Amino acid sequence: MYTDPIADLLTRIRNGIHADHDLITVPHSKMKENIVKILKNTNVIKDFEITADKEKKTINIILEENAPFSTFTRISKPGQRIYIKRTDIRQIKSGLGIAIISTSKGVMTNMEARKQNLGGEIICEIS
Repeated sequence: MYTDPIADLLTRIRNGIHADHDLITVPHSKMKENIVKILKNTNVIKDFEITADKEKKTINIILEENAPFSTFTRISKPGQRIYIKRTDIRQIKSGLGIAIISTSKGVMTNMEARKQNLGGEIICEIS
């Protein structure tokens, strides 16, 4: 059975926030690492670290105590990719939320993509 690894990441973070956990662990991938970096830079999570065992790498995510965001919505899914033009990038919750977009120049927030005049695949919205 195939599951969406990015949706799994977002669900684990959302569930960890609602259950008042301090730390969650997810399997590592480059895309997840880039998403977690954005979440740290936008203060959704406190910090993260990547640990490597002999067989696999994991991402340990340290959650904020009073997280400002609680809604994590996966937009583009493996069965239906959603792309957005640079002119159609909008603000989330009047600028209070963020969208994560995968562009030709890497994974970035909607504000960064708008500044750089880039469109791409809209991965998720966080508000």
